[in-house]
Amino acid sequence: MSRRFEELDWQNTEMGEISLRRRLERTLEVDVYEVKLGEEFLMSSLFPVAEIELARLGLAACAGAELDVVVGGLGLGYTAVTALEEPRVRSLVVVEALGPVIGWHEKHLLPEAETLTRDPRTRLVQGDFFALAAASGGFAAGGPDRVHAVLLDIDHTPQHVLHPSHAAFYTPQGLRALHGHLHPGGVFALWSDDPPDADFVNLLRAEFGSAEAHVVSFANPLTGGTSANTVYVAVD
Repeated sequence: MSRRFEELDWQNTEMGEISLRRRLERTLEVDVYEVKLGEEFLMSSLFPVAEIELARLGLAACAGAELDVVVGGLGLGYTAVTALEEPRVRSLVVVEALGPVIGWHEKHLLPEAETLTRDPRTRLVQGDFFALAAASGGFAAGGPDRVHAVLLDIDHTPQHVLHPSHAAFYTPQGLRALHGHLHPGGVFALWSDDPPDADFVNLLRAEFGSAEAHVVSFANPLTGGTSANTVYVAVD
């Protein structure tokens, strides 16, 4: 059995202090990995269902035999690892703003890190996803200019962003720029911590033509009830 609590890493970043912690969840007798940015909890391995469904729902909407995929936000790696389970994925670029998060995976501090980093289809890129989405060209040097799917899990919601500079992405202009990175028939999928937002669905439909909000429910062992996130899937 592991220690009850261990801080695996702590570093200063341009967005504040970030830490990776592992603790024993006594109610389930399992190790839980958590990420904090300052005093704010960003993610937990106790609730990975919606991050996994982000990849499954997004890629299920993609046509084609070979897919080039971008994941915005590495986090604990659930979305990226799930994307690699899809045999049609030819290449996977994961864009992460914070170097320490990439380092956790390269040092195999997380349970699924080795699966991700040793897959030859994977490229971990340190960069600002939102700046890359707004610019012309690809998400990685030497990578494809256009991709078949973009799976995004960085901000809490389109309204509750981690940094004010992200807000411009969730506008008609920001979504139009992202659209330019997709092949015809491409997919944009987004994780959100809030219930479905009808206004945002309409914004997606105005740019992509087709968009749906999927409610992903999961058991919450801490409350004994059910919690839910939202995955938006927009198809060109």
